[in-house]
Amino acid sequence: MTLDRFYPIFDHSDWLRWMLPLGVKLVQLRIKDQPDAVVRAEIATAQALCRDHGAVLVVNDYWQAAIDAGCDWIHLGQEDLDDADLPAIRKAGLKLGVSTHDDDELERVLSMDPDYVALGPVYPTILKKMKWHQQGLPRVTEWKRRVGDIPLVGIGGMSVERAPGVFQAGADIVSVVTDITLNADPEGRVRQWIEVTR
Repeated sequence: MTLDRFYPIFDHSDWLRWMLPLGVKLVQLRIKDQPDAVVRAEIATAQALCRDHGAVLVVNDYWQAAIDAGCDWIHLGQEDLDDADLPAIRKAGLKLGVSTHDDDELERVLSMDPDYVALGPVYPTILKKMKWHQQGLPRVTEWKRRVGDIPLVGIGGMSVERAPGVFQAGADIVSVVTDITLNADPEGRVRQWIEVTR
């Protein structure tokens, strides 16, 4: 299957309830610092919403809950990889997306046969403190050459205005958070994203 080129990330199913009807077809649920029962309820709600709207749900980090809920996709950061049971994830049939930030991480991830590789931050990001500076578009081009046919996701400091250049540099998919969640008109912004990515 081909993943949609527009990949927003939200921290609550309420965002999915709002944005999926606009035509979002690929979405990540990234929940932080919530009790297990809340996480599992959110995943179940998000999965039902995505199925209703013909969208692909990617669950960030909570691989066991994703397996238990019968999800199709999981996204793991580098720290998550240290604790994740990759054989169990694969045995459950989950597809795997992984974050990378430098050469060592990319080599590590490529040995895991990922279903997509994310590179970030392409531009400076306000979302979280990172030890990596912006990667820039030349790194996107280099990463795409190295990952070959594996879909490459560009993330970090993304905006509607920057998206065309990131695609031109080699990214297959652009992932976005604050350009939507902190926008004065999130709905209008999602419509702009859909227009620029399809």
